[in-house]
Amino acid sequence: MSSKQLAFDLEHRPALGEEDFLVADSNAEAVAWIDRYPDWPGPALVLSGDRGAGKTHLVKVFMVKSGATEFPMQALAGDAVPVLPEGNGVVIEDCDKAMGNTIAEEALFHIYNQVKAADRKLLLTARSPAARWPIALPDLASRLRAAPSVEIAGPDDMLLIALLVKLFADRQIGIDQSVVEYVVPRIERSFAAIQTFVAEADRTALEGKRRITVPLAREVLNQISASSSAS
Repeated sequence: MSSKQLAFDLEHRPALGEEDFLVADSNAEAVAWIDRYPDWPGPALVLSGDRGAGKTHLVKVFMVKSGATEFPMQALAGDAVPVLPEGNGVVIEDCDKAMGNTIAEEALFHIYNQVKAADRKLLLTARSPAARWPIALPDLASRLRAAPSVEIAGPDDMLLIALLVKLFADRQIGIDQSVVEYVVPRIERSFAAIQTFVAEADRTALEGKRRITVPLAREVLNQISASSSAS
C-alpha cells in the first residue's frame, strides 16, 4: 500500500548542524525571544520545557546569533570563582539542577552580575520556569524570577503528527498516514514519548524484518505502556 502524502503548515528552521526544527504554536514564543536577541529587556532569559522540547536547538541558534559560549552547569558547584567565557553571551543548560546548592547559587549570582556589568546576555535552560526553582539565595531568586521566562509547551496534534513523520524520515522510513492516525490519539502528549515510540518502532521493525504498520504500532504502544507500568 502506498503512503499518503502528509503536508503540514509548519515552519522549518535551519538545521544549524542538528535536525531541522519545527516551529508550531507550542514553541513559537520561545523562537521569537531567541530571534529578537539582543533586544531583551534585561541581561537574562529563562527557557524551560520538557526533555526533547527543542531547548538545545534554540540554544545552538542563540550561540550562532550571539557568539555565546556555554558554561557547564556542573562547574557552578566548583571551588573557584567562575570566570565568564569569551563571547557576547553565556549559556547554562539544565540550570535548575544546580539550585539548592549554596555554592552553585552564589556562582550563578556572580555570573549574572558579570553578564549585566559587561552588557552581555545570559540564556538559562531548565525543565521548569525559574519561579519553581528551589533557590535559597534571595538576591539570585529575585533576579531570576524577574527575568523574562518562556516555556515550550507540550505539542498539539499538528506538531505531534509532524514530529512523527519527521523523526521517521530522519531514519529514512516512510510512514503511512493510517499509522500516524492510529498513534496520535493514543500516545502520551510529550516530545519524549514521540521520540521513544519512533525508536522502539524502528527497532521492532528491524528485528522482525517487518514494515511499520498499525498492528506493529499497536504492539509498540502496548510494550511502552507495560514498561511504564512496571517501572
